[in-house]
Amino acid sequence: MTLNLPKLINEFPLLKKLIKLQEISWFNPNITSLKDGLPYVGLDDHDIKAASDRLKRFAPYLAKVFPETAATNGIIESDVVSIPKMKAKLEQEYDTIIQGQLMLKKDSHLPISGSIKARGGIYEVLTHAEKLAIKAGLLQESDDYSKLDTDEFRRFFNGYSIAVGSTGNLGLSIGIMSAQLGFSVSVHMSADARQWKKDKLRSHGVNVVEYQQDYGVAVEQGRKEAESDANCFFIDDENSQTLFLGYAVAGERLKQQFDDMDIKVDQQHPLFVYLPCGVGGGPGGVAFGLKMAFGDNVHCIFAEPTHSPCMLLGVHTGLQDAISVQDIGIDNITAADGLAVGRASGFVGRAMQRLLDGYYTLSDQRMYRYLGDMNQLENIQLEPSALAGVIGPIIVTQNKEYKERLGFDDAKMNNATHLVWATGGGMVPQKEMASYLAKSAL
Repeated sequence: MTLNLPKLINEFPLLKKLIKLQEISWFNPNITSLKDGLPYVGLDDHDIKAASDRLKRFAPYLAKVFPETAATNGIIESDVVSIPKMKAKLEQEYDTIIQGQLMLKKDSHLPISGSIKARGGIYEVLTHAEKLAIKAGLLQESDDYSKLDTDEFRRFFNGYSIAVGSTGNLGLSIGIMSAQLGFSVSVHMSADARQWKKDKLRSHGVNVVEYQQDYGVAVEQGRKEAESDANCFFIDDENSQTLFLGYAVAGERLKQQFDDMDIKVDQQHPLFVYLPCGVGGGPGGVAFGLKMAFGDNVHCIFAEPTHSPCMLLGVHTGLQDAISVQDIGIDNITAADGLAVGRASGFVGRAMQRLLDGYYTLSDQRMYRYLGDMNQLENIQLEPSALAGVIGPIIVTQNKEYKERLGFDDAKMNNATHLVWATGGGMVPQKEMASYLAKSAL
């Protein structure tokens, strides 16, 4: 497709600010109810239940081979915590009262791989392993899946391989899980992937293939490897419904956590969730799960770096994955390595665009600053991309048009819960975290 940039900018004036790398927000005028938006997703609560049941079947195996999951009986889940000091800091910095409570979902500290990708990435590997083992007559759904931790199964899975393209965290999740089961696994990593993530994968026996180009090239090369080998399974972060469903299970889990914490979510108690967005699979799947769990009472907003605003660009123009940030002169170079994606998932953009309330961009400097604040005020260590959601409550609070359009009066906003979804950081080495913190002080 030949892009007529002047014509596109004339039609979508917001692109001028996007091209200038200015921080912007855009609240979707076309959001609709869950009932009207669901048909475009092509999945429903039955699909989420099937994913949840599969994770329960694998729980005894995970508890056995990853001792850090034993306390939760093999269920991979993260805590929700209140961050009142961070809330006070934001209110002071922006001279704005954040009505309601501010909380953090610590997917940054999920077991096994220390990021949100432990949901989708691990789930897709488990789904593939289950299908292969059942087809070979080695496994039945009624079995105790801890039997997978045997030399027999490792030898069986070693006859198959898995490939994926990644900026870092997805590769970490898929590499660690695949290697544990016995698969031969290759992770194709883009130039922005952190060295420690490559080193960690290699320590698990994973084949890491490095590129000097960005995420798109790493994905393309991973796909090519799989095409040349009938026994190689390619995990497609851009289009995989299986990955999407692994993330979606988070919705029912969060609902249970909120019930246990006596946190209400209904028409009078809205929930706002701020999700960092790269290619879109993780936040899209989580947002879908949240919508299925809380219906029209949850409002999901995606956050992207000013240098990689691929989902905002695709949805706002309606071009979805037919346009990249490079097409409009943006370099896709950001410290938020997990979000360094130039072209958004067309599947997620088309499926979820009617169910997402808004999008905003923020600078790397702002992410680093919040990284330092979160460490100092709440003693929580995150990687840069995980801080993208922090300014969300300020953006919502200050957007009068959005609040009026959706009927968020003071009474409702005073009852609101703002949830920042922290996506990675739990496994960052101490030396690397120290360099992040040094940058946050600049």
